[in-house]
Amino acid sequence: MNRAAITSEETLWFLGTVVRMKLDASQTGGRFALWEGMLPRGAAPPLHSHPQDETFYLLEGRLTVWVVEPELARAEGDPPEWVATRGRSCEVGEAVCAPGGTAHTFRVESDTARMLFLSTPAGIEDFVRGLAEPAKWPWLQPPPDGPRVTAEQMAAVERETGMVRFGPPPPPLATRNGHGAA
Repeated sequence: MNRAAITSEETLWFLGTVVRMKLDASQTGGRFALWEGMLPRGAAPPLHSHPQDETFYLLEGRLTVWVVEPELARAEGDPPEWVATRGRSCEVGEAVCAPGGTAHTFRVESDTARMLFLSTPAGIEDFVRGLAEPAKWPWLQPPPDGPRVTAEQMAAVERETGMVRFGPPPPPLATRNGHGAA
């Protein structure tokens, strides 16, 4: 076995989630990166894109996932049209792929979700590491009183990694369908 491909797990706190880095660019020759995430209810990145393909596989929990065409990604409205028209429920065992440059996001609808994330080629892990800190314990931490990172730090890491933010995270399920959380 090639020793460079053996995982040496690194545990990080990343914007309210726990990340267990499994393999990164240095271990795969840049071909891909793989990490596991534990996310709390309501965790939702803003609608975004990056140069790499991103695939996630749901191990535990329930999500709503959006993969959005370019013409809808910059749509106005509160919430924007893509929230109502492009959401897809994702259950345990399902995988979603967002090709590089394609706007996408998700929202955790269950109490927690555990997911595998795959970046092809590697690179998204640089964004994660750029905004993360070493975890003092390997479980979700309580919500902070304020932002976990400054807007300036977020903007700098987005520039360095090619991340493009199109807008805010999707709203909670109750706001989207008027019926409350499922």
